[in-house]
Amino acid sequence: MKQFVSLKLDDSENHQAPKQEEQPSVDAPVVDRIIAAIKTVYDPEIPVDIFSLGLIYSVRFHEDTKKAEVVMTLTSPGCFAAGMIPGQVEQKVLEVPEVQTVNVELTFDPPWDKTMMSEAAKLELGFW
Repeated sequence: MKQFVSLKLDDSENHQAPKQEEQPSVDAPVVDRIIAAIKTVYDPEIPVDIFSLGLIYSVRFHEDTKKAEVVMTLTSPGCFAAGMIPGQVEQKVLEVPEVQTVNVELTFDPPWDKTMMSEAAKLELGFW
């Protein structure tokens, strides 16, 4: 069975993982726990997690192969953290017990813009 969450680029708030202080239980779907793990990764220049920034486009988990797939972007193709953030995502996703392998795909299509951020991220960064 495949678990899949596709995130609407203009409405990421609807698929937001629980806040860090509200970690999902071990009975929660694996995708929810993967998203919670991803939410512990922060952009080094912005004090907001990358999920809330809208950098995660999709999260999939294949139960039969125990493989997670994450499609993500960065705030810009020239982001200095380009070599760091995808590796951090991979490391955090592998900490979810059910996940044995992970593939993190980096894309710039569509390009990121601030409209992809969650309401909380916009508020935190003063974009209101």
